[in-house]
Amino acid sequence: MTENAIFRPTRAPLTIAILVLPQASILEVASALDPLRSANRHLGHEAYRWRVVSPDGAPVPLTCGIELPSSGPLAHAAEAEALIVIAGYRLAEVATSPLIRDLRRIAPRFQLVGGIDAAPWVLARAGLLDGYRATVHWEDLEDLAAAHPHVDVVPDRFVIDRNRVTISGAAPAQDFMLHLIRARHGAALARQVAASFLATVRSGHEPQIARGQDPSLDPRVAAALARMEARIDAPEPAVQTARAVGLSPRRLETLFRAALGTTPAAHALDLRLQTARRMLTDTRHPVAEVALRTGFSSPSTLSRAFRARFGQSPGSLRR
Repeated sequence: MTENAIFRPTRAPLTIAILVLPQASILEVASALDPLRSANRHLGHEAYRWRVVSPDGAPVPLTCGIELPSSGPLAHAAEAEALIVIAGYRLAEVATSPLIRDLRRIAPRFQLVGGIDAAPWVLARAGLLDGYRATVHWEDLEDLAAAHPHVDVVPDRFVIDRNRVTISGAAPAQDFMLHLIRARHGAALARQVAASFLATVRSGHEPQIARGQDPSLDPRVAAALARMEARIDAPEPAVQTARAVGLSPRRLETLFRAALGTTPAAHALDLRLQTARRMLTDTRHPVAEVALRTGFSSPSTLSRAFRARFGQSPGSLRR
């Protein structure tokens, strides 16, 4: 990672522009801004300043149904040192050609340009991540890498590469802001801010999700869950899962029923169907590809299981 001047110790104030796109999450906005507000409170002065902007300057409708006030359009971000884009759903609608063009034009003005959750997609479409390491929400890692081969996509929580930062979601947005606060004002302040939110300081290199890790679960159930989650596209029989975690199939089923109220086979199938449902609603992949990626032998096999689980066919849901 090449050092960026924004991450050097300093007493100078830092202004960050937050570009929030429609259908972003309020949790991601709060995760980006509240650590800065808390840092100012602990420092006793305004070390961090921010302005929230939107593509057209209008209030931004968020996924929770409220509208986030905006201080103006993207042009109002120009005097900030950093620009962070926050995006969530319906990118085909909100990442318009004029917005992509404006981002490409304005990006060179900032010392740091970044994106949270789905926003790395927006930056990549603008050509702002070509030749950079980057991350994105875990659900989109494979698709981003396939669509933008000039971007080195990695599954980290957040990635800083020269004058770019990409952040995989709401909790990693807080992680990144704590990293920024630590770099500029020291580890003690970062710990104080983290403690304010009952959080911990986490590295960007940590995995986005700890698959199957739940302290309330029997470790063998957790290990079986991790295997299922890692094998969505190539599911294994429950007998093989049980053998891999050192249990008989009957004992694993007993533990699953006690912990999760279901059987290993039923849980593995539900994981695959939930993944298929997300892909059908959030991507444009053909149903045949969705079936392949979720371990079904054909679209018709997926359709039968999908209808039994959700009461409608994949095509009907997509329509």
